[in-house]
Amino acid sequence: MSVRRVMGTEIEYGISVVGQPTANPMVASSQVVNAYASATVKARRARWDFEEESPLRDARGYDMSRQVADPSQLTDEDLGLANVILTNGARLYVDHAHPEFSTPEVTTPLDVVRWEKAGEQVMLDAAKRAAQLPSGAEIVLYKNNTDNKGASYGAHENYLMRRSTPFADIVRHLTPFFISRQVFCGAGRVGRGQDGREQGFQISQRADFFEVEVGLETTLKRPIINTRDEPHADPEKYRRLHVIIGDANMSEVATYLKVGTTSLVLAMIEDRFIDRDLAVEAPVAALRAVSHDATLQGTLTLNDGRTLTAVQLQLEYLDLARKYVEDRYGADADSQTLDVLARWESVLDRLERDPMSLASELDWVAKLRLLEQYRSRDGLAWDDAKLQLIDYQYSDIRPEKGLYHRLVAARRMERLLSQQEVDDAMHDPPTDTRAYFRGRCLEKYAEHVAAASWDSVIFDLPGRESLQRVPTIDPLRGSRTHVGQLLDSCDSAEQLFTALTR
Repeated sequence: MSVRRVMGTEIEYGISVVGQPTANPMVASSQVVNAYASATVKARRARWDFEEESPLRDARGYDMSRQVADPSQLTDEDLGLANVILTNGARLYVDHAHPEFSTPEVTTPLDVVRWEKAGEQVMLDAAKRAAQLPSGAEIVLYKNNTDNKGASYGAHENYLMRRSTPFADIVRHLTPFFISRQVFCGAGRVGRGQDGREQGFQISQRADFFEVEVGLETTLKRPIINTRDEPHADPEKYRRLHVIIGDANMSEVATYLKVGTTSLVLAMIEDRFIDRDLAVEAPVAALRAVSHDATLQGTLTLNDGRTLTAVQLQLEYLDLARKYVEDRYGADADSQTLDVLARWESVLDRLERDPMSLASELDWVAKLRLLEQYRSRDGLAWDDAKLQLIDYQYSDIRPEKGLYHRLVAARRMERLLSQQEVDDAMHDPPTDTRAYFRGRCLEKYAEHVAAASWDSVIFDLPGRESLQRVPTIDPLRGSRTHVGQLLDSCDSAEQLFTALTR
């Protein structure tokens, strides 16, 4: 593979109710999701099908007992919270105390950016609709990862991988990569420590919340490598790598590089191409040390005795990736793979020379520049509450309020997509995965779709006593190429189901 593989992201949004500091975030999150559903979902609202979910299955070969699992891990339980499946193939729902948007399955880094950005627009629309309810108040959503009071919420990635790849290889080669990739995909944060009390600025919002190297949990004892084994595909062929260590990025370039470079590294791991020992001593401490060093001059000690900066460690992966693409693809390498490699090299080169030169591309640099301007103008120390507010305001998804959006409007932040491409993705599914089938069914046959999930669509058809499940176990089937003409030709869900099962 190149950068192309089945992948996606799942973003929990920070939430606050204007003028109501003690408002229940779960209630507010439900209002946001339900307001969007009421206004946009036609006819019947399909429920989420939890039957195929297995959040306690561990990639190391066992299932965690439900008796010892933290309640936050039981994502296969229907808690009755707001939960909507959208016509673009995505899922919009309440995850404990936060509204969450899970992108549909896509196959390229740029499509991850597109549908994740569409998720921001969905959330913005949802918050506006919630405020218009008779009992509604203004709700503000933040695409960030911490409230700086000790709580963190996730920005997860998922990548489909070959089941035959030994999990120990994933841990060995991916851990140093995750420790160091924050130099270009960190979102930036005022304060250090989980509660943010220690003065200063750091590169990553999530780094201080990770406590172990490998594990199944996602909210307690967070691991650098998460072992959840929930493929949502043929388990004999695939595993779905669940990545919980990334930040929520506003920058399109940062998101693009985050998933593009990770996909390349995974391809090298699958093909056993990495022939260097890049393991880092004390990984959890190293993760935090990189985040706390905005100068990028601190060094990490590798198990083989070498010392490298985080940028130099990334350059090792880049060197391997260039050789890998040349070796496996040569002149046939696809344009997006070549673009990821070129951007990766350019960004690392400039991070070594002058990190602030990347203020129009990377979130943490853009945020740091803004903060330093305020500090210089007003003489503010790092523990000044105004800086915390600026931090939050950067990730405010309202275009008229959010500082990221103001930078975009001023042409001081690079975009990879047009606004029209993002707007279309709010409603249209990707065409090259099973999300196309799911989304089109919800758009065309909404009144007869009883439930859906990543790997099935369940119909409630007239005259049939039981619900009818259409499995979509292969993420690359159900695309427009496979079923587009069929969907166009079937005027009813009954016709579609008959054609599929003929």
